[in-house]
Amino acid sequence: MKSFPLLMLAGLLSANLTAGSAERPNIIFLMTDDQRWDNLGCYGRPEFVTPNIDALAERGVVFDQAFVTVAICMPSRVTMMTGRHYSSHRVGFVAPNDYTLSRADFALGYPGQLKKAGYRTGFIGKVGFTVSQEAQRPWAGVPFDYKGNMGGVFDFFAGAETVETKGLEVWPEEDAELQAIYQDKVAGESRTVRTGKAIQRFLETQPADQPFCLSVSFYAVKHDSNNHMYMPHFDLFKDYDFSVPENWVDGANEALPQVVKDHARGVYLHKQRTSTPELYQRQVRRFATQGYTVDQQVGMLMEKLAAMGELENTVIIYTSDNGRYQGSHGLFDKCILYEEAVRAPLIVFDGRNPQQGRREKALISSVDMAPTILSLAGVDAPEIMQGRDFSGVLDGTQDMASWRDAVLLENLFLVDLFRSKSKPNVMEINQQVIDNNESYRSRGVRTERFKYFIYYEHDPVIEELYDVEKDPLEQHNLAGNPEYAEVLKKLRQRTEELYAEAVE
Repeated sequence: MKSFPLLMLAGLLSANLTAGSAERPNIIFLMTDDQRWDNLGCYGRPEFVTPNIDALAERGVVFDQAFVTVAICMPSRVTMMTGRHYSSHRVGFVAPNDYTLSRADFALGYPGQLKKAGYRTGFIGKVGFTVSQEAQRPWAGVPFDYKGNMGGVFDFFAGAETVETKGLEVWPEEDAELQAIYQDKVAGESRTVRTGKAIQRFLETQPADQPFCLSVSFYAVKHDSNNHMYMPHFDLFKDYDFSVPENWVDGANEALPQVVKDHARGVYLHKQRTSTPELYQRQVRRFATQGYTVDQQVGMLMEKLAAMGELENTVIIYTSDNGRYQGSHGLFDKCILYEEAVRAPLIVFDGRNPQQGRREKALISSVDMAPTILSLAGVDAPEIMQGRDFSGVLDGTQDMASWRDAVLLENLFLVDLFRSKSKPNVMEINQQVIDNNESYRSRGVRTERFKYFIYYEHDPVIEELYDVEKDPLEQHNLAGNPEYAEVLKKLRQRTEELYAEAVE
């Protein structure tokens, strides 16, 4: 298993930190797709072999209470890039929040602001949303045209919509070695290995006198067919039996709200893919394989930065766009607001100030990514950004008494509307779903101790409340417990307050 030596990393960082600290830092934002927060060694499950990411964590800050404000890829990615909540940008899969992102709003995201500030900018991997001249709905059917809509922001680009075969665009067009990575594919090579090669190419072509920001959106660990994996890595896990979370459900979960059981796609996908011990092991082995391949690219990235002499002036952020249930709660998918979907891995390594593996419990939201990245680069965040800069949490200067007490969570995805996304009467269908009491849209909050959310379009409304300190697997809904009536009341109010701020 190839990994970046931790002792080598420590030695490289021990020399001349002061000299590099005055420079504008390079920033690398690494995001995986559907990687559950606990599918990493540094989050307590070493059976997921991630030595390079663990080494990064050993020299950085590991956040134990980081959350995505929306647990599905398109709106989550836009939230992280723009620093805005889903109910603000409204870029998502289903009506009525199924807009494209305007060029003007895209330019206000962290890559556009860093480009404006003199950074060289790059993007590699899954885009997952559509930018157009003006925001329009529905997004379905609008041409991607990445060069036309993103070319003014990214100097270097090798991206596609959801898979490499869907809308792939690569520039600079004159970079023959970059083009060859995708045109002259090596037999048996995976999408993640190609992403790693593109990372190396970006760094090889980096001017010495300019800071850079590279955003990498791995296609992994989503999808599990052989052609999505680097099969030599599968050999590491093919015969391994992974531990099974205590809230994994063999078969159907009768405890779920009826509207979820009847209509959420995670229920029937669980039946198909994770509802037996054999199906569970098959899935997790394949997610672990892809996670390991991602980890190897992280190791090569670190080695390259060290060889370039840039490691001590680089900030690396590692996270995922959302989690995945893998059979927990009797669900396969994401979206629904339990921990496995909304809790995110978040590791921040700052070569200028390595933190020696510090664990941090501050509540962090995915909406905080963009303003924090800009702050680390010394760039002011646009007023439209709604997230909070957590760079003070990173370096210990934040007054934690004034830090947030809750993060907003939203689920606006309904599979019936996704199936109807291209129909001209989709808004009528949306109203029919609500009128038929089939909507499981929800919003809520996560505090340090409690999780609350409400299916607000259902009649009567359905509420869930969990003491995640005592019940981290969310097995005991306390919404009907009179002992928690005051907690329920406060969290209802906090949900509405944060939602009102999100839609301003």
